[in-house]
Amino acid sequence: MQTQKSWRTRRFAGPTASILVAAVLAGCANYAGIKSDKHIADANSYATTQSIPAEQGRWPSVDWADQFGDAQLKTLIGEALQGSPSLEKAQARVAAATAFSEGASANTLPQVGAGYSATRQRFSESTMIPPPFAGSWQSEHKAFINASYELDLWGKNREALKSAVSAMHASEAESEQVKLTLSSAIARAYNELARLYALHGITRDEVKQRGEVLRVTNGRVSAGLDTEVEMRTAEANLAASEVALSALDGNIQRTRYQLGALLGQGPDRGLAIARPALGAGDEVRLPDNLPADLISRRPDIVAARWRVDAHLHDIKVAKAEFYPDINLGAMIGLDAFGWGRFLRAASRTASAGAAIHLPIFDGGALRAQLKGRYAEFDFAVANYNETLVNALTDVATQLADIRAIDTQISNAARSDTAAQRALALALAQYKAGLTTQLTVLNAQTNALRSSQLVADLRMTRRDRQIALAAALGGGYTDTSADTSADTSAPIKQAALVR
Repeated sequence: MQTQKSWRTRRFAGPTASILVAAVLAGCANYAGIKSDKHIADANSYATTQSIPAEQGRWPSVDWADQFGDAQLKTLIGEALQGSPSLEKAQARVAAATAFSEGASANTLPQVGAGYSATRQRFSESTMIPPPFAGSWQSEHKAFINASYELDLWGKNREALKSAVSAMHASEAESEQVKLTLSSAIARAYNELARLYALHGITRDEVKQRGEVLRVTNGRVSAGLDTEVEMRTAEANLAASEVALSALDGNIQRTRYQLGALLGQGPDRGLAIARPALGAGDEVRLPDNLPADLISRRPDIVAARWRVDAHLHDIKVAKAEFYPDINLGAMIGLDAFGWGRFLRAASRTASAGAAIHLPIFDGGALRAQLKGRYAEFDFAVANYNETLVNALTDVATQLADIRAIDTQISNAARSDTAAQRALALALAQYKAGLTTQLTVLNAQTNALRSSQLVADLRMTRRDRQIALAAALGGGYTDTSADTSADTSAPIKQAALVR
């Protein structure tokens, strides 16, 4: 009995001792001294109360472009989001990230397979094969079902899955950023087309006015009131205005082609775009709690945050590589010479076992891999912080431009009213012979510049409104927290990486 008990003790103590020895030996490869002191910034830690004041406004909606009251703009944006090559590339990246996360998920589950093989073979008479098989041809049939499972004791596969899921969320947010960039680019190009049309109308009126001045000048020259100098000057001014009108025609054509490219279509698509009919848009007021809420409203910030989270889990995967891997395997099946013996109970075969991988000495490969993971993490943190700072600056810049332009428009409108009155008086006096052509030309120049300035300011303000809507996320809201941790999880976890 004592002998039997001792034998049983040794039988069970052997595997246990092997595992303990493996754990000790694994300590030969360690990650001591490898760490990071980087962390992602809190949006509220930046000074923004003066540059980004709370104005009880609303965040942009998904259909933010509707505020300008132009149905064609909405149609163009919808068309671009359906067929843009840039968006298709982004969607392909999302699909790839999703497939990778599914693969990572599969690694956390047991693997089961089955197989069958048939082999015709002559066995040697000079080896260990006994008669009657030695020297004969035999058909060997094998059928089996096998299963394997990695004991994820250190969480390597679980962390790899979390990394893949975070990378998938990042790709989804990046796809939304492509959508926002594309829609805002179309809106801004469309607004540029509206600006060119406005300037075209002003220049066309100038051509008419200078044509009228030339007609009056010809009459005055015939009457002996003006000389050929005034007539040639009037002709030159008219020609210059016609050149400017032709240049605007070319710019309008080029902008149409640009819009056609943004739509993912050929240049002819741009030619079918009608003249824009954009309105002034909504009142500009920033929402409250902007810095804190912006991190879930801007897709580029959300993407950067999920990249940090993915690298955080990659670090944990790399650390788990320093510990032993234990894999369990089992197989059951049939193995026999000849089909007649194949389905007999005597042909049954089975096996089960465990395999342990021990990282004892690897020449520093595991430490180098972990250092690389920390470097990628540090880069992702720096990228997140940079993206956040740029986003806050973007919002502040667009708001400051809009406020400054509002003041400029008010002053420019008064100046334009006075310049138009002065031009009308100068033309009337010139026709009546009470002033010179030079006075009319000066008045025309001033009126042209003031009209162009007002048009440019109004179109620039609308351009800044579009840019502000994009800076505020364009109606995007991060919903990835519905299927994963809350959106602040990477912030909380990043502080733990040392």
